Amino acid sequence: MIKRLEDHKWPIDGAADHGVSEAIYLKDHDGNGIEIYVDRPREQWPQDSKGQLLMYTRPLDINNLMKELEN
Repeated sequence: MIKRLEDHKWPIDGAADHGVSEAIYLKDHDGNGIEIYVDRPREQWPQDSKGQLLMYTRPLDINNLMKELEN
């Protein structure tokens, strides 16, 4: 998806890693916000030392995602 957005020069407003998912934020032609996300497999969800789910908001490494496309 990121490759396609870049190929069409569509501006990306933001990108986040939430631990359980990865999200890309952009706007449509009318200025409405759009979130495109993918959930990680449940077994990859971060947990604390007690096994409780940890969610967070960190910058998404878009360059790393692009490298994955090359493999």
